[in-house]
Amino acid sequence: MKRYAVLFTVAMCLFFINTGKAQEYGSAIGLRLGYPLSLTYKTFINDNSAIEVFGGLRGYSTYSWINVGAAYEVHKPIEGVDGLQWYFGGGASAFFWTFKNSFSGDNSASATFGILGTLGLDYKFEDAPINLSVDWMPIFFLNGFGNGFGAGYGALAVRYTLN
Repeated sequence: MKRYAVLFTVAMCLFFINTGKAQEYGSAIGLRLGYPLSLTYKTFINDNSAIEVFGGLRGYSTYSWINVGAAYEVHKPIEGVDGLQWYFGGGASAFFWTFKNSFSGDNSASATFGILGTLGLDYKFEDAPINLSVDWMPIFFLNGFGNGFGAGYGALAVRYTLN
């Protein structure tokens, strides 16, 4: 079932990407609808480079976390579709975990730091102040809970363009 939801989301993104024209933007703010759910702010520092900062949270029955991070992204236009760009880059993130185990009475907290990569697509609608992006952000956790490589991070971002 989860696979069909992902395929539907990708199909809808492709539909919207192919039905409008795009223009460049300077900065945008919005939500990263993924793993984890996050607020995002993206600003271009020159014609093809941007910095994205994000902060989010995720919760489960036995643990939850808050994360903050930033990534440097290099954007490259895709020929034939105005406003569509692919991007790649890297950055860092910090996760602050809280564990609650009612059965054993264990309540603890931890911090984890990681180095991340990013690979994605970015689109700006010409007739609306909306930017969409979809990306994959693999992360290598340096310490603490989740130590090692994590490939399951990424999101569909919906942002309001500021200029």
